[in-house]
Amino acid sequence: MASLILAVRFLTIVPVPGRAAVGPTALGRAAWWFPIVGLALGGGLAAADRALSAAVPPLLAAVLVVTAWTVVTGGLHLDGLADCADALGGATRARRLEILADSRIGVFGAGAMVASFAIACAAVAGIPGATRAPILILAPAVGRLSPLLVGASLRSAVPPHGLGASFLASLSPFAGVVHLAVILGIAWLLMGHAGLAIGVGALAASFAAAAWLARHFGALTGDVLGAAVTLAELTFLVLAGAVTHRGLVPP
Repeated sequence: MASLILAVRFLTIVPVPGRAAVGPTALGRAAWWFPIVGLALGGGLAAADRALSAAVPPLLAAVLVVTAWTVVTGGLHLDGLADCADALGGATRARRLEILADSRIGVFGAGAMVASFAIACAAVAGIPGATRAPILILAPAVGRLSPLLVGASLRSAVPPHGLGASFLASLSPFAGVVHLAVILGIAWLLMGHAGLAIGVGALAASFAAAAWLARHFGALTGDVLGAAVTLAELTFLVLAGAVTHRGLVPP
C-alpha cells in the first residue's frame, strides 16, 4: 500500500492519506502501480468528459478535460517533454545535459508544451462522444506504461545520478511486460482490434522517441522518461482520432 501511495503522489497532485514508501528503491518499486494509477486517472477524465459534454460544446469540453488532465498530473511529464525540446537545441552532448539540468523553460520547451496541449485538445474534440470514454481511460494508462518498457530495455543508458537513475536502478524488468499484457487486454475489451493497434502504435512511437533522445543525451534521464509518457499519450490520442475518423471504431 505504501508503494501505491507513493505512485499516486508522484504521478498526480491528489492528496492521499497514509505513509508513502521511502528510500532509494521506492520509486522503482512503486512503478508496478503506474499503469493502474493511469487507469484511475483515465476513468476520472472519462467521467468529467461525460459531464462536461452534456453542459458545453464539444470543443470546450475537450479543452476543459485536457486542462484538468494537465492540472491533476501537475504537468510532470509535460515538463519532461519541454526540457527535452530545449536540450535538443544544444550543440554538444555536454551542453544538452546542462540544459536538461536547468529548471527554466526556453522557447523550444514552451513551443513543445503549447503544441502538445493543442494536439491533445484537437484529438479529443475530434473523437465522437460515445467513443471518447474508452480512449480517455486508456491513454493515461498507456502513457504510464511507457517508462516501464523504456526503462527495462534501455538500462545501458542509465544516468549516473538523479531521480531517473534511482527509478531505473530499482525498476523490475517484469513490470512492463506484465502491465503490457494487462493494458492491451483492456484495450481489446474496450475497443477491439483497433484498441490493440492503437496501443501498440503509441508504445512503439514512444519507445523509439525515448531511444533517440537517450542516444542524443547520452543518458536515459528522468526528463526523457517524462517525455516518453507525454508522447505515448499524444500518439494514442492522435491514432485514436485517425481511427475513429475513418470509421474503424464504431461510434
